[in-house]
Amino acid sequence: MRVLQFYRTYLPETHGGVEEAIHQICLSTRKHGVVQRVLTMAHVQNVETLELPEGQVIRVPVQAEPASCSMGVEAFRVYREQAEWADLIHIHYPWPFADLVHLLSGAQKPVLVTYHSDIIRQSLLEKLYAPLRWLFFRKVGRFVATSPNYLATSRLLQRLQPRVEVVPLGLAPESYQPPSEEALRAVEQSYGSGFFLFIGVLRYYKGLRFLIEAAARTGLPVVIAGHGPEQKALREQAERVGAKSVQFAGFVSDDVKQALMARAAAIVFPSCERSEAFGVTLLEGQLHGLPLITCEIGTGTSFVNQHGETGLVVPARSSEALAGAMQQLHENPEKARRMGLAGRERFDSVFSGNQVGERYLNLYRKLLEPDSI
Repeated sequence: MRVLQFYRTYLPETHGGVEEAIHQICLSTRKHGVVQRVLTMAHVQNVETLELPEGQVIRVPVQAEPASCSMGVEAFRVYREQAEWADLIHIHYPWPFADLVHLLSGAQKPVLVTYHSDIIRQSLLEKLYAPLRWLFFRKVGRFVATSPNYLATSRLLQRLQPRVEVVPLGLAPESYQPPSEEALRAVEQSYGSGFFLFIGVLRYYKGLRFLIEAAARTGLPVVIAGHGPEQKALREQAERVGAKSVQFAGFVSDDVKQALMARAAAIVFPSCERSEAFGVTLLEGQLHGLPLITCEIGTGTSFVNQHGETGLVVPARSSEALAGAMQQLHENPEKARRMGLAGRERFDSVFSGNQVGERYLNLYRKLLEPDSI
């Protein structure tokens, strides 16, 4: 079985939740004999192909990025060529350019769409885009929601029933290497241990301004790892409010990320908008046996993190609530330890790469066998 993954950006150029989700889907389905290719956009001069463990990655030059929607004229040609190779096409939403590319390609292969998030910020542009989206959606055989929470709260996904199935994101533990001694020493020297850890792209919807305020209230150590458009404003805020316990690690390598997880007391994930549909970092935290602190925003973050069992779920946009949750875990280390262990058990039972890979494999087979749809 040959599957073409299609999304606007991918590793190694960018590192985000959707990129990691595609990476893990490819790894977990390859165990079952699925040959995967990833077609994506990148800041390259010419079309190029990378050979990665998960499969070939074909990168097409980006020529424009209006409202973060990557576009490039060569994508039309390369997509037609790769669609001919594939038995099935797996597209990751939202990316309006993908809808146009597929519709103009004339490809007749079965299509699966993983629906990662509603379009939240560009509401006016979404209204203009809606007719194109519905033309594309008519061509889609199945949609995947990444959590029952998101399916229940997304009006658009509700309109797509009964073509929607829930398949959570997952991770293959063997795809993560333990941190090196060098990385562990570097983390300990720079940040110590027992800190509250955030890892991710520094975007508006991550709610990090509330985390910085919570750190200023409590004085508890916080490490923010990652870079992004909010980086300068967050550093300025931390200095302004006197959040001296907050340290910014910037972009970190996979080795350093694993070392940070190994030395952290908990993962704190203060995302405050529905743009945060799941949170792969939460799964990585559970893989390391860490308790989680998240905010209730009606998405998969509260599917991963079960309040009172694997961590604490607090109201969104409340620095006071975040501070209270951090203080609670800090003052009750045994409770935090039990939550971390429960999180690892939940990871093994719900989010393991093998289970997710098998569920996607079953979906691929359904789409390739019309009588079963």
